[in-house]
Amino acid sequence: MKRTAHPSLSHTGIEALTSYEHWLREREDLAAASIRNYLSDLRHFIAWYETEQKAHVHDCFTPQGITTPALTRYRTYLQTIGRQKPASVNRSLISLKRYFGWASRQHLIPYDPSAAVKLVGQEDVAPRHLDDQEEQALVAAVTKAGKLRDRVLIVLLLHTGLRAREICRLRCDQVKLGKRSGFLEIIGKRNKYREVPLNATARKVLEEYFATLPADTVFLFTSSKTKDALSERALGYIVKKYAHVARLPDVSPHDLRHRFGYRMAESVPLHRLAQIMGHDSLDTTKLYIQGTKHDLQQAVETIAWT
Repeated sequence: MKRTAHPSLSHTGIEALTSYEHWLREREDLAAASIRNYLSDLRHFIAWYETEQKAHVHDCFTPQGITTPALTRYRTYLQTIGRQKPASVNRSLISLKRYFGWASRQHLIPYDPSAAVKLVGQEDVAPRHLDDQEEQALVAAVTKAGKLRDRVLIVLLLHTGLRAREICRLRCDQVKLGKRSGFLEIIGKRNKYREVPLNATARKVLEEYFATLPADTVFLFTSSKTKDALSERALGYIVKKYAHVARLPDVSPHDLRHRFGYRMAESVPLHRLAQIMGHDSLDTTKLYIQGTKHDLQQAVETIAWT
């Protein structure tokens, strides 16, 4: 069931949300998209809680009024009435744990009611990625119909596995090109530094692109409108634009990162791939060697009697 985009809240609910939003924007080093997600998850919980409490005298949300049973009821609601997948349920729960942990540290509540709430168990699912034909179609589309900046963006995503935020914030001085080698100096999640090697394909398009940039260019990829660093939303639009030309449905920058992960996992040890992609845990990297539903279906068909 699709949830309401912007459910209405009581005055106290809005106050709680606004106070938390101010903290996230002023005191936390978070991407704008992360802040939107945290606030959206909290807003939907507040709206659900106030709807549930309408039969009672005290029907307005306050962080002090929330108990662990209320949070577990919400978890059940998301699973049963909301019919959300485990990953979506867990995202909401993690957002709420973050909020109530903050409220506890700010001494707004005497204890954290979310601490005892468990996440929903889920089966690890291999990420979606492009196959060979889809990759070729996407590259052909941007090569034929796109400008050089867009072609370099898509080629780099496919050949470096960078996250959307990492490629959007990439500065020219982070690109190190040599005659037969090269690498990118990346500041990833939690400000962790890593070096991402550049293969011949990536080096070639970068050399071609650099020749077109003014000497004082700071960010490698800029918006033609704002002249500032390209936004993640704009990057998503660019990828979808050429995916549409290539007749590929629902392609995102993250799908191109997954494509890189799958291709590299065929020949690179997992610990090295984790280093390149900036994964904190090998469990994340292992998903690239896990079969998709299609792969597994094909595997069991090999022993069919008919």
